[in-house]
Amino acid sequence: MKAARVKTPRRPALRKPTPPGPKDPVGVYCRVRPLSRPDQECCIEVINESTVQIHPPDGYKIFRNGEYRETQYSFKEVFGTRVAQKELFDVVAKPLVEDLIRGKNGLLFTYGVTGSGKTHTMTGSPGDGGLLPRCLAMIFNSIGPFQAKRFVFKLDDKNGVDVQCEVDALLERQKRDAMPVPKTPSGKRQIDPEFADMINVQDHCKAEEVDEDNVYSVFVSYIEIYNNYIYDLLEETPFDLIKPKWNNCNTPVRNGDFIPPQSKILREDQNHNMYVTGCTEVEVKSTEEAFEVFWKGQKKRRIANTQLNRESSRSHGVFIIKLAQAPLDADGDNVLQEKEQITLSQLSLVDLAGSERTNRTKAEGSRLREAGNINQSLMTLRTCIEVLRENQMCGTNKMVPYRDSKLTHLFKNYFDGEGKVRMIVCVNPKAEDYEESLQVMRFAEMTQEVEVARPVDRPLCGLTPGRRFRNQAFREELARKLEIRGGPINGETEEQSALELLLPSFPPLPSCELLDINDDQTLPKLIEVLEERHKLRQKLSEEFSKNVLTFKTILRELDSNVMSKENCLQGKLSEKEKIITGQKAEIERLEKKSKTLEYKIEILEKTATIYEEDKRHLQQELESKSQKLQRQASDKRRLEARLQGMVAETTMKWEKECERRVAAKQLEMQNKLWVKDEKLKQLKAIVTEPKSEKPERPSRERDREKAIQRSISPPPVPNAPPVRLRHRRSRSAGERWVDHKPPSNLPTDTVMQPHVPHAITVAAASEKALAKCDKYMLTHQELASDGEIETKLIKGDVFKTRGGGQAVQFTEIETLKQESPTGRKRRSSPSSADPPEDAANAEWTDVETRCSVAVEMRAGSALGPGYQHHAQPKRRKP
Repeated sequence: MKAARVKTPRRPALRKPTPPGPKDPVGVYCRVRPLSRPDQECCIEVINESTVQIHPPDGYKIFRNGEYRETQYSFKEVFGTRVAQKELFDVVAKPLVEDLIRGKNGLLFTYGVTGSGKTHTMTGSPGDGGLLPRCLAMIFNSIGPFQAKRFVFKLDDKNGVDVQCEVDALLERQKRDAMPVPKTPSGKRQIDPEFADMINVQDHCKAEEVDEDNVYSVFVSYIEIYNNYIYDLLEETPFDLIKPKWNNCNTPVRNGDFIPPQSKILREDQNHNMYVTGCTEVEVKSTEEAFEVFWKGQKKRRIANTQLNRESSRSHGVFIIKLAQAPLDADGDNVLQEKEQITLSQLSLVDLAGSERTNRTKAEGSRLREAGNINQSLMTLRTCIEVLRENQMCGTNKMVPYRDSKLTHLFKNYFDGEGKVRMIVCVNPKAEDYEESLQVMRFAEMTQEVEVARPVDRPLCGLTPGRRFRNQAFREELARKLEIRGGPINGETEEQSALELLLPSFPPLPSCELLDINDDQTLPKLIEVLEERHKLRQKLSEEFSKNVLTFKTILRELDSNVMSKENCLQGKLSEKEKIITGQKAEIERLEKKSKTLEYKIEILEKTATIYEEDKRHLQQELESKSQKLQRQASDKRRLEARLQGMVAETTMKWEKECERRVAAKQLEMQNKLWVKDEKLKQLKAIVTEPKSEKPERPSRERDREKAIQRSISPPPVPNAPPVRLRHRRSRSAGERWVDHKPPSNLPTDTVMQPHVPHAITVAAASEKALAKCDKYMLTHQELASDGEIETKLIKGDVFKTRGGGQAVQFTEIETLKQESPTGRKRRSSPSSADPPEDAANAEWTDVETRCSVAVEMRAGSALGPGYQHHAQPKRRKP
């Protein structure tokens, strides 16, 4: 029991990882079927032998960045609408058949939407066989003369194979012939005309390298995966495609004739290969027999009429071809009875059901359920491919969901183990299948990036090659020589021919008849002849012995020569095998190096792409930042220019303000000095003469008389021209002025008169006049200390106030004084009494009012211009 407990686990606890040998990518090919009608719209175009282009049909245009999108997909090879089945077979399926004969596994499946030509590609049509009949024809054309008799190889129920001796195989054949069950089709019986044209292949394709010292047997099986269940299409039980009727209780009506098919179970053998338990596997000996078995199962396969395809496959069909081979013994007569020397290879041809959209097929009921299961299994296949691709390219170790579908679980060993996998993508170029074809193209493009371990070559058996044909040649030569020497058939003829050859060499016997009792000559003569014959016989015996010894010696020498030659050949063969092993190791090393370099190149290309993308992004970022810096620099320059303007404007304002303040201060000081002078003058006038309310114009005649009396001057020249009045030109004559002349002023008849061009003369300051001008001049008259009228021109600048009015800031004073040449300047007496305080104050007030006045007009004021007295001018904010 303890030993049994040790052997209890069916699988090893730690599965051996796949050896890191060379890998090959999945070969993906594309085949484009022709359109059903010439007026149909086409959305797929063949660009070259490896590229197709798919574009949206009219009315279904996809835009990217505002442009019409056309997508191109690359494959290992693209087959157009005019490619024949033979050309497709030579490129895709022929290498898989050659690997099958060499003992390697292969998987070939067709993929595409419903109605794209998958079944036609795999099975073919009358007169033009597909890939499956051509594969069978190539197999039997290659191994035809080397096939073993029936039941020499026997498959077990654990996906293995046993070899039987000739006696056991004969018993099996006899037992089979005695059974009443239907026999498998024989190659000599008439072929069913329904599929006779499909297998009538005229090219007789054969594999180039077939081991002639092996014997072969072919086993075929046919299963379908329907609604995620596996069914045996070669099972002999009654199989009715029509479902039983259903009653009102939604339960099937019992029918004794109807036996529902039993689904099969998937298991894993000791080599971790998946197989179907209890599946019928038929040994076939010819192409016709194998295809008849296939056609028998094909009739049981589930098909249905849908909106898109009149004969749509509703299940995944898997036709499995197993090839068992074993070497002959050293004599080249019988099969070597060693199970370790048996090689079992397998080729799976899969016709996948087409993916479809239920809104297009208008499927209902069971058809809807079938479509859902078909799409689910294909989606699981796509998921497994995606996870495999991610694990291989990114180095991850995600679990591949093979068990989610029977389809992926069955072919798990091809992707995790070793073998060659090829896929034919069948597409229909009509515009109605655009969306489905687009999804198929994307899946095919992704499948090409998955790699599968390359199958290894089987080891050599160690026996002398060519032993089958040497044995046949020996037998043919022996039969030819015997035929030349008389054509011996059995032992009697050999003895007769020997006696016939030996009798002429013996002396003839005399007559032995005794006629007389006294005859003494007959017996002595007979004795003498017999003695001679005995001597001759002894001589012949000795000669024969010598010849036998000589022949034995020659045979020994020949055997020694043959043994030495065989040893020499074995040595050379071992050397050649070593060289071949070294070359294979070198090839594997170079292939591994090539794969590594390809992987590095791919990584470098991806890295270069990433760097180029980063470079483009950085360039774009640099350009954006450069533009931002340029904008900031231009903003900075504008800000600097603005600040410089503001600084210049502020500086100019402050300079003007300073100048204004300085001028105002100077004016203020001058006003103060002038006020003091006026006070002193008024005080002096008060002291010297009585004050008059209104200055009177002095008599010019009196002054003139006084002047004549005071100084004697020559009389005026007679006939002198009259003196022309001259007007004194103001220093600011080019500007707009307001000439304010109060009505109390007296006219003076002086030669020099103030004259300002373009001036507005007013008697009182008004807002209207001040708004039109930028300069203001006040003409003020007063009585000087010497009694003359002194005219002062008080000038100022007009500017707007914040309150909306006008203000005047006085800047300078011009004085026009008229003096008499005979008059004397009176000086104030120090002893004169001071003028009255009130009079002085009144005079000061009048002068201040006239000389230090600022006019401000208030917006909205109904009182008109108002006068404000300023001891010092107001400070204006900049």
